[in-house]
Amino acid sequence: MFKQKIKLSSYAAIVSIINLILYHFAFYKFIFKNIDTQSFNGIVLILSLTVTAFVLNALVFYIGLFLLRVVGKWLLVLFFNINAIAIYFINTYGIIIDKSMIGNVINTNYEESISFFSLTLVVYLFFLGIIPSWIILKFKVLNVKFKRFIAQVSLALIFIASLSYANASNWLWIDKHSKQLGALVMPWSYIVNTSRFYIHQNKKNQKDILLPNAIVKDSTKSVVILVIGESARRANFSLYGYHKNTNPLLSKLNNLYAYPAESSATYTTAGVKSILDHKKSNDLYEILPNYLFRNGIDVIWRTTNWGEPNVNIKNYSNKQDLGKICPNDISGYDEMLLCGLKDRILKSDFNKILIVLHTSTSHGPTYSKKYPQRFNQFQPTCESVELSKCTQEELINAYDNTILYTDYILSELIKDLTQLKDYNSTMLFVSDHGESLGEKNLYMHGLPISIAPKEQFEIPFIVWTSNDSIKLKENKMLSQYHVFHSVLDFLAIESPVYDATMSVFKK
Repeated sequence: MFKQKIKLSSYAAIVSIINLILYHFAFYKFIFKNIDTQSFNGIVLILSLTVTAFVLNALVFYIGLFLLRVVGKWLLVLFFNINAIAIYFINTYGIIIDKSMIGNVINTNYEESISFFSLTLVVYLFFLGIIPSWIILKFKVLNVKFKRFIAQVSLALIFIASLSYANASNWLWIDKHSKQLGALVMPWSYIVNTSRFYIHQNKKNQKDILLPNAIVKDSTKSVVILVIGESARRANFSLYGYHKNTNPLLSKLNNLYAYPAESSATYTTAGVKSILDHKKSNDLYEILPNYLFRNGIDVIWRTTNWGEPNVNIKNYSNKQDLGKICPNDISGYDEMLLCGLKDRILKSDFNKILIVLHTSTSHGPTYSKKYPQRFNQFQPTCESVELSKCTQEELINAYDNTILYTDYILSELIKDLTQLKDYNSTMLFVSDHGESLGEKNLYMHGLPISIAPKEQFEIPFIVWTSNDSIKLKENKMLSQYHVFHSVLDFLAIESPVYDATMSVFKK
């Protein structure tokens, strides 16, 4: 059946139809949700977008196959298989594939990527990737002469231009939703946004813009521990009024303040960078740990996570390093960030110390594997990586157990700090972003901040201080950029970039 020869134009049309039918369910779901399907204009818009998508894809496939021949067919095979994987994540987790999501994919480490593996992903790949690829490879494509190629391309372009002109009344709607529509069109969503991501990366400063030199104003022994939370959303902390007691230990502590805050982004790389930056900027300024280390502060960074900016300090430990000094029973969990930490502080030759702990506790989809069994208090829990297959109760219970575990880790950390009698100490816990747990059929995080639901950007900003003499301001809402200035203030560091209004501490 598939051994016959076929014209290039017909082949491009068939591939475009397959592409439109198999990979654009989410695209049409978005359209139907955002227009009046009962109106004449709504029907015209749906038909116009369908015809435009078909013709544009056919045109690009036609040009690509004419220029690349057999290589073009194998590129289509690659696109179809990536399409299958992409729509699995779109349908399963409600993501859209924009530039920031491409950044998440590129920066994802092996350990995190395998946590998404499931039988359903294999089914998607087989039926929507491998089988369509086998079909399109079976055709033998007859190429066309150059004159006919130019004529057909010209006619297609004239048709698209005419259709665009006829839909002038709908341009405003299309422009308003262009980001979402573009992120759901296969395969161009990931092709275009991958290009945009690397262009953006190349435009960034190759070297950090160094901040002005700082001065340490006094010799008072002081230690700041900045804990960067992962996917910790404010709504599920009982410190902020959540109906389940997810903070049984922190809620009993004195000198603990829970501020509402919002993240600047909904993905790790941007969220962590904002926590470490002195202001909102697209420029690559020197981040907090690098700045303090360069200015003579003892800086320690420990991480079980990824997606950090360039950390240029002497004392940097990742998960593998920490595994060598921690007991086996906590290896793999975020408790390992605390191993030997108090002794390390006591052995320091510096009066001023900054410690950054970058956690991974609440990162999905495998929430139930992020904490030891003794913290499995809220049951039943979701055990699947396909979060939509769990009930919302199971999903939220698993996530709440990660917050319960975070509560324990922070309380243990504070317990260690209270034993450092010679130091003024503070702990700041700030999350990189929030998390969706099935609300509006959305899961995890990563939506553009302009359209993200509040669950993905409302975060906790928790501050503990070692004694009553350290006073805090009454802030109604904080940003991640408050961290930089609060740390400088607490450590008594004078700097031209310091902004007193951005510190949580009172003078």
